[in-house]
Amino acid sequence: MLAQSTLKHFRLFRNPFIDDIRASEDVFMSSETRYVIHAMRDAAEGQGIIAVVADSGAGKTTLRRMLIQELRDNDKVSVIMPSIIDKSRVTAAGLCEAIIADVSDETPKRSMEAKTRQVERLLRDASRSGQRHVMIIEEAHDLTVPTLRYLKRFWELEDGFTKLLGIILIGQTELGVKLQEHRNSQAREFIRRCIKIELGPLGNDLSTYLEHKFSRVGSSLDKVLEPDALDAIQHRLRRKEKGIVVSDVYPLAVNNLLAEVMNLSADLGEERVSAELVLNA
Repeated sequence: MLAQSTLKHFRLFRNPFIDDIRASEDVFMSSETRYVIHAMRDAAEGQGIIAVVADSGAGKTTLRRMLIQELRDNDKVSVIMPSIIDKSRVTAAGLCEAIIADVSDETPKRSMEAKTRQVERLLRDASRSGQRHVMIIEEAHDLTVPTLRYLKRFWELEDGFTKLLGIILIGQTELGVKLQEHRNSQAREFIRRCIKIELGPLGNDLSTYLEHKFSRVGSSLDKVLEPDALDAIQHRLRRKEKGIVVSDVYPLAVNNLLAEVMNLSADLGEERVSAELVLNA
């Protein structure tokens, strides 16, 4: 958290990192995030299968919220979201019940056969009336391999040449591993049909991201950070993994680091955050 004294020191009227997304205009959109949101929208409208994979704090949930808002405004695609918290316990019956609950006011049938027929009828009737549906599953890295196979069968529901359900999986990097065919050959039918998109670190978009964040609270990047502090942030948020340098310059990590050094800078009475402070905090 930024201390109240820090906000006053940098002449900020609110915290740029906490409760900062209040409208779509607050979301920072790089060329990569624009591509990801477009791919998610295409899967929703075209009834495709896509998996969005990214490290913790990369902004997956923000993009999901943005997509759902766009779909609501469009009103041609309805969203189905299974609510079970432990995604490792998702079953075919549970997916059927989620679809039935979000598509209709009907009570799910008792047998799996009856549930499946009920789901197919509801989605088919909706499709024929011009309403499409997409199932969005967050924390999808916890899904089991059998559940991935069930999802492929849900996606295969169709009315003639028209698919009845799009599927969007959103998960951490473990999902990308799970979608490697040589690791999970049992799920190869799903894996071969699923488009996997990885949302990487900010990289060269770091300065644009921070300029966007500070401009949304009435300030600017050059009023808070000295120019060489950006390279220092890139350096601080690097680590070695099996001898390979990995960047952790994701929005959440950047926000946390900046909150720490901005508080320290204010305590020391420094006008702006310096590279030295970033490297040694």
